[in-house]
Amino acid sequence: MVKDKKQAGEALRFVIVGALATAIHYGIYYVLQLGIDVNVAYTAGYVVSFIFNYILSARFTFRKKTSVKNGLGFGGAHVINYLLQVCLLNIFLCLGISRSFAPVPVYCIAIPVNFMMVRYVFGRRD
Repeated sequence: MVKDKKQAGEALRFVIVGALATAIHYGIYYVLQLGIDVNVAYTAGYVVSFIFNYILSARFTFRKKTSVKNGLGFGGAHVINYLLQVCLLNIFLCLGISRSFAPVPVYCIAIPVNFMMVRYVFGRRD
């Protein structure tokens, strides 16, 4: 029971931090894509949200101290996630989805994948 309660709290905190990081990412992307290349806009939003996401994921979601070890693991997971997201973004754009809406299906696919990778990094495989 305690394990389930702990995991439920972790998942809820992940959703809160992820929603905030996604809103930051999308907000930056949306504004920038109006005037610059979508991939540059997407990357700029990703970098800013990554920093926010790492600090809050470590301290709030997984209740760990930030460290070089989990920072590198988090960064590695996010490099994979970033590449997945940029590929998906360009696929959805090629399929005719608007520049403004294309990140939405990207997030639907990439966020669950990212959760599994980040959860592994912070050592919560129980």
